[in-house]
Amino acid sequence: MSLSDQVRPGRPGSIREEDVKLEDGPAVRESALSEGTFHQSQVGGKAVRKHFFSPPDATLADAVNRDADNVDFTDAEEQAVRRKIDLRVLTLVVSSVPYSDLRSISSGNAHVIKAFNDNFGITNNNKWTLALSIFYVGYCLLEMPANVLQRYIGANRFFFLSLTWWGLASLSFVYAKGYGGLLALRVLLGIGEAGYYAGMIYYLSFWYKRSELALRISLCMTGTLPGAIGGLLAFGLVRIQTKVLVGWQFLFLVEAIPTIFMALVTLLFLPSFPFSSSFLTPREKAIAQARLNRDHRPQSHGGMTGWEGFKAIVNDIHAWLLMIVYASFNVGVATISYFLPTLIRELGFSPLASQGLTVAPYAVGWLMVFFQAWHSDKTRDRGYHIMLSTAVSCIGYIVLAALATKGSGSNMIGGRYFALFLVVGGNYSLFPLVMSWAANVFSPTSKRGVGTAFIVSISNCVSIASPQVYFDADDNYQKGHAIAAGCLFASFLAAFALRTRLAHMNKKNADKRLAIAAEGASEKEAAGVERTEEIYDNDPRYVFMT
Repeated sequence: MSLSDQVRPGRPGSIREEDVKLEDGPAVRESALSEGTFHQSQVGGKAVRKHFFSPPDATLADAVNRDADNVDFTDAEEQAVRRKIDLRVLTLVVSSVPYSDLRSISSGNAHVIKAFNDNFGITNNNKWTLALSIFYVGYCLLEMPANVLQRYIGANRFFFLSLTWWGLASLSFVYAKGYGGLLALRVLLGIGEAGYYAGMIYYLSFWYKRSELALRISLCMTGTLPGAIGGLLAFGLVRIQTKVLVGWQFLFLVEAIPTIFMALVTLLFLPSFPFSSSFLTPREKAIAQARLNRDHRPQSHGGMTGWEGFKAIVNDIHAWLLMIVYASFNVGVATISYFLPTLIRELGFSPLASQGLTVAPYAVGWLMVFFQAWHSDKTRDRGYHIMLSTAVSCIGYIVLAALATKGSGSNMIGGRYFALFLVVGGNYSLFPLVMSWAANVFSPTSKRGVGTAFIVSISNCVSIASPQVYFDADDNYQKGHAIAAGCLFASFLAAFALRTRLAHMNKKNADKRLAIAAEGASEKEAAGVERTEEIYDNDPRYVFMT
């Protein structure tokens, strides 16, 4: 492949062949291109920004993509680059997530403490469920705009803003009083969280292949590990009594301070995109980009606008099916994360013991989350794994509802507690599976960003009403369990329908590619697009992960 085949005048940062001063002939030119550093060396190799909210320089991104089209590398080199990405990118993202998950865990653990309820005027279950629901108002309204903002300014700056907002809001809980103050802070928390989880999936899609996403998302997007940590913290911290602060206030203080610290770490050390990373050499940047370009070719800039991506998503039936999957199982997640300590207390345990007993379901649930994600990546399957997790959680809710009719005698405590293990493991294992499936289904990158945000945003509109399903405290929450079980069954059916449709589309696309090959036309001619451009999900060359 010649230099002129790869360098196209007129694009940002393009290098014309006549401007290249390599005196040793074509062999040396080809060697420079295969090394994966040639185009980056022509533009300085460093991203430039004018101010905090300015986008990264597209010139360097273009240069890295050109080098990625030419770089030659071995499997060992690819694995070494992926390990470096895991150590820097994945470690930082995983380290930041527990603080956001502790937001709901801390609230759930604090609710079983009388002093917390007295401080905020929570006199009945209706007041508590309203406080839980109001969180999702700002979350839903700002989810998609937040993802557009993230792509524009970069992940590190966006996550810095989110984490700082959370930290300050959590810190405010320590000193706030009254029911009005509780509602206001819950709204502020929802605004801060808007775009974070969908943005995290979107961000990871710039670093990992589609078959690598579920496992890594399972390490990031799950409340099981923070849930176990939160239970242990609550078990220890609520005992502390000082002249200045009481036990429940320490829950929010311990959540707030590390979150603010992590926000600063994220800003300083988390790269926005592979092309702007300082921990990778120019050749490693080219390898990191090349391995993705051969899988789904994400683009950090250009392509659809936010509005165009939104129109593409709302006209895509896959987005609506994924939304049904997510919204239905999220009814269970939105309730269990807040009500687990309460449900355990209903078994006859003290408030302190109920906090400690939340640890085991979350710890066992984390094992299911990890195994499901690992096996899903290994088999390159999403649909069947989602159906299994929804079935496990649904069975757990059915058991809870069935045993609730028989009262809360000691012979039923073991069965109801075991059912909570099924509910936690089934519910939380769905997060990485569904969101990695969404990242696999939508293309181009701009549509993927809006699509993941759309699913989370619309689904969380349902979550506004989710806490309200646990309205029957006098009946062991039997109706709430039954509603959650029905929602999990709906999630199962939607996942089955989506998997069946995607498998059918893959078969149709394979037949189209065979027909094109039989006619002697190239894929480029048939699709009408350049090979170097990102493949859209309506292109017959695009292969959906089922």
